[in-house]
Amino acid sequence: MFGLVRISQKLEYACRALAQLAKNFDAKTITRLEEIAQREAVSANFLVQIFNELRKSGIINSKRGKMGGYFLAKSPGEITLYEIVSAVEPNLVEDSTSSEGDSGQAVTTNWNAISASFTAELKKVTLDEMTSVEDSGMFYI
Repeated sequence: MFGLVRISQKLEYACRALAQLAKNFDAKTITRLEEIAQREAVSANFLVQIFNELRKSGIINSKRGKMGGYFLAKSPGEITLYEIVSAVEPNLVEDSTSSEGDSGQAVTTNWNAISASFTAELKKVTLDEMTSVEDSGMFYI
């Protein structure tokens, strides 16, 4: 039996908002934040915070002004889930173990192996794959 990875609401909203931007990528359309918030039933104020982190990480770009909004900085096929996680929830992919104490090294070694596997899986999945409706298969980490 497989368990589920519990992700934060922030990470979920980031993925859903990026999915909206990915839908408009071919048209090179700038999408207004309010439009994304409404389509995904997400707070616009919370989305602004998330988009600031995604912009700082180089995943999205923004244009100011009346005709302003947000757009992907690169194609959905070039944006990995690892990049998204690193932008909005960096603590999920950072080493937080200590090798102190009698058991520290053994525990750290095992968690590092699990972390390396998790990171490798995150790097395999692109935004394009995450938003593809055609692939309705399950994804397990």
